[in-house]
Amino acid sequence: MIEAGIIGGTGYTGLELIRLLLMHPKVKISVVTSRRHKGKKVSDVNPHLFPFIELEYEDVDTKEIADRSDIVFAAVPHGSAMKYVPELMERGTRVIDLSADYRLKREEYERVYKREHTDREERDAVYGLTELHPEVADAALVANPGCYPTGAILAVAPLVNEGLVKQVIFDSKSGISGGGVEPSEVSHFPNLAENIIPYEVTTHRHVAEMRRELPVPISFTPHVIPSIRGILTTAHVFLNEGELKTYEELDSIYRQFYEGKRFIRLRKGMPSLSSVRGTNFCDIRFEIEKDGDRIVVISTIDNLVKGGSGQAIQNMNLMLGLDEGEGLMFPGLAP
Repeated sequence: MIEAGIIGGTGYTGLELIRLLLMHPKVKISVVTSRRHKGKKVSDVNPHLFPFIELEYEDVDTKEIADRSDIVFAAVPHGSAMKYVPELMERGTRVIDLSADYRLKREEYERVYKREHTDREERDAVYGLTELHPEVADAALVANPGCYPTGAILAVAPLVNEGLVKQVIFDSKSGISGGGVEPSEVSHFPNLAENIIPYEVTTHRHVAEMRRELPVPISFTPHVIPSIRGILTTAHVFLNEGELKTYEELDSIYRQFYEGKRFIRLRKGMPSLSSVRGTNFCDIRFEIEKDGDRIVVISTIDNLVKGGSGQAIQNMNLMLGLDEGEGLMFPGLAP
């Protein structure tokens, strides 16, 4: 049985990791950390996990976490994972970081996140989007992608790979859980109910991940919607001159690119948040603009699963030689 440690077990991604790992047939959760809730039963603090977990929250040092774990998930805020990763890796523990700390090179990270990267070693972290990076299987450190980039990158990667794309404009709508467990002005119910709130309209930091994975001109604007889970991304893809394809040609491009990728579902009908809620699937559909140079691609994911903890477990499965879908193959919640 694989023993998995979770650093930061009280935020949305940490709790989702616990929920999913409890149902994984080949994983045992060895330790869950929380300074604030040290000594309390995880299921007392989070009743939805009762009676599935008997562990208590602990506040132990990094050495002990490494000694008790085959793999460690760092489900902590941006800027915190870098405090744990160096010692974990020195002790030979494989790590999946759900924060942004290792998604970008140090210089770009410091520019985008406007904070010092205190891990002075330039670590070779693999970007944990297995559909594009099968080398996750051999990684010691995986940087789990952001939720917005996951839905956006998967939506248009086949077209970029074919060299068809001149420019992409991403417009994404996210449920409020994407903002994390700490309340904010945006997440305050009277402000969000029956409303849509655009934010960081031209400056959202996740665009750096998109531009790294998709080397074409990219613009991105996120919005928060009055939904708990899910991200729907509309990608306006403008093609290079003379590159317009038929529907059948584009369908073939998508199907070949994602052949064998079981968490990608190419849909005939319009993707919806309800169809992916609670799952690790990314649903994708495209339409061609008649008499134009634009393809519109729609993708949907659950931001806490495929956009977070489920994707982390998908990465773990590959890293540890398990079937990629182990513990993740289940249908969505509807309605």
